[in-house]
Amino acid sequence: MNDSSPIPPTDRAETDGAKRINPKSPREALTPETPPPPPRSQSVRNPLVVALNALITVLMVVVIGGGAVLYWGKQEFDARGPLTEQKNVVIASGSGLNAIADTLEREGVIAERQVFLGGVYAYRQNQKLKAGEYAFPAGVSMREVMDLLVAGKAILYQVTFPEGLTSRQIVERLKANTVLSGEIDAIPEEGTLLPETYSFSRGTTRKQILDQMAAAHEKTLAAVWESRRADLPVKSPRELVTLASIVEKETGRADERPRVAAVFVNRLRQGMRLQSDPTIIYGIVGGQGTLGRPIRRSDIDAENAYNTYRIAGLPPGPIANPGRAALEAVATPSSTDELYFVADGTGGHVFAATLKDHNRNVAKWREIERTRAAAGEVDQRAPDAIDAESGEQAEAPAAADASDLRDGDPPRDPETPVLPPPKPAG
Repeated sequence: MNDSSPIPPTDRAETDGAKRINPKSPREALTPETPPPPPRSQSVRNPLVVALNALITVLMVVVIGGGAVLYWGKQEFDARGPLTEQKNVVIASGSGLNAIADTLEREGVIAERQVFLGGVYAYRQNQKLKAGEYAFPAGVSMREVMDLLVAGKAILYQVTFPEGLTSRQIVERLKANTVLSGEIDAIPEEGTLLPETYSFSRGTTRKQILDQMAAAHEKTLAAVWESRRADLPVKSPRELVTLASIVEKETGRADERPRVAAVFVNRLRQGMRLQSDPTIIYGIVGGQGTLGRPIRRSDIDAENAYNTYRIAGLPPGPIANPGRAALEAVATPSSTDELYFVADGTGGHVFAATLKDHNRNVAKWREIERTRAAAGEVDQRAPDAIDAESGEQAEAPAAADASDLRDGDPPRDPETPVLPPPKPAG
């Protein structure tokens, strides 16, 4: 008979070679078991891995800290500055970024030079800051300071040169300007500067203004010469400037310039002497510009290269620096047959095509002179009247501003002044 009864547990365990299983108490059965730790990789304990982990940690700290610093710096760079009122500050020419930051901090425009330096470098503007005098408004931020310096929005000054000044007079005006700097080594050639109003910032040199005036003159003259009338009796741009300088000194009225230019152009065409008083003055005093006394008969009779009462045609060069309007007047003069003009008592002139009409106009002017003298407005001098019935027309002055004498008139004391009528302001 087969024995099929189950094998006791003890016997089964021993038979199968298994470990003995100890029964757990109910409490132990309810308590969760702690799983064994996972096997540790050998690479984790590698020193290189440890170093890399430390480096990454440091970099993360640096990035986070740097971001915080950049955020703070940007806030400071854009924040309202310490100035409580507008202040003018001069940034010297040739100053580097550090010197500029020092100046701004010293003048109280910025509070933190390091923040300013960092901001300028961050925006890559460190090579673009410009020198000059700047007006910084109250509360200007460091970003606004940077933008002003990059744009070069410095305070602008102006210097004005009236038309008709000589080069020496222009140089004297430049020397008298206290904002400009630098010396002038030589007086420019007469008639090479364009009188205008020029803007400049502090730190600009006097020579730079002269260079601007010369460049403006060359550009203007080239354009005017290109647009000139083809039948003008002037052979070069230099001759055009010379005649324009005479026109400039004869009248300061814009509406008269083309007409005065026409008188001189007509005289040149007919071979008549220009007989312009300003040329006498320039021949005596040169670039000083003013004679300081009335023209005398001895001045008219004197031989000098610029005295158009004695020389034919144009003088050897300009007698002043004419403006654009005078240049254009000579390039495109009025279409008239007039050969004479005389003051009319109102600041302008009256023109005539014949000597007879001119003498009549002169007589009217002399009557104005006498009336003014009687009223104490001018000193009365013995007038010089043209004899309308004698002499050659070619020897009559174009303008009766100083003397209406012609060859053949009775001689007069050479030191007796000839009274010029008042000139228009020019």
